[in-house]
Amino acid sequence: MLVPDSPLRREMGPLPEGVELVAEPSPDVEMLVLGPELAEDVPELLARLPGLRVVQSFSAGVDQLVPLIPPGVVLCNAMGVHDVAVSEWVVAVILAMGRRLPEFGEMQRRTEWNRDVAEPQSNQSVDDLDGKTVLIVGHGSIGRALAMRLEPFGARVVGIARHARQGAEPLEALPRLLPHADVVVDLLPLTAATQQFVDADFLARMKPGALFVNAGRGGTVDTNALLDALRAGSIRAALDVTDPEPLPSDHPLWRAPNVLITPHIAGTVAHWESRAYRFAGDQIRRYAAGQPMLGVQAT
Repeated sequence: MLVPDSPLRREMGPLPEGVELVAEPSPDVEMLVLGPELAEDVPELLARLPGLRVVQSFSAGVDQLVPLIPPGVVLCNAMGVHDVAVSEWVVAVILAMGRRLPEFGEMQRRTEWNRDVAEPQSNQSVDDLDGKTVLIVGHGSIGRALAMRLEPFGARVVGIARHARQGAEPLEALPRLLPHADVVVDLLPLTAATQQFVDADFLARMKPGALFVNAGRGGTVDTNALLDALRAGSIRAALDVTDPEPLPSDHPLWRAPNVLITPHIAGTVAHWESRAYRFAGDQIRRYAAGQPMLGVQAT
């Protein structure tokens, strides 16, 4: 098992007899735990692992890895590792945008004390989550963690998944549900089917003044269509991911109205790597016992 030579290895817990951890590539490595220390040149690394059978990513989204994985090698994402951090980020920006905190931050910098902007009769009044409808597009483990955190606020949460299941409506329900959602959260992975899934038609169907939140992948959104909707004032947005990414300093999205942007840090919290190593330890135990791996991705 090729695992970064990190003090966090201890988080993996006891491993089965016969499992050997190495820190350098070798022909007999069967499983690669792709921590940040090993992710600088993935194609070169994979070329040095002819016996590889499993790649365990530390990321929830593995769209950049999929084209690199050799035939016959199983790719697993970090299922569940980022649920807490990303779902908390989504809750934070929904509350921040509802309470207009970015605007009040600007007022603070101007030393402006103005309570009138919060009055109910103002064009964009401050609001809470109670009774609001939140639509989660891409209702996987992060979506379920988000729903659990939103419900105590009194929000009505509706999930959208590829197929209907408990707690989630099918994709076909999206045109019916979009016009009634106060918040739409994009948690979609980036695949051929989801490339620019949030397009001009999607955004036009949204409720006027609704908040669009993207914590999935930037490529799932048509950036030009999003810019048009923001400039028209028809929606607001909070984005942790963008297309392109990193977002160039001269990109118009930085200066678009009613948008909050963070630089792909929703999952970057103090203990995320500890969680990733614990998950990797579980995966190694599954592999050694011949049990099904979790988070297996199509390659």
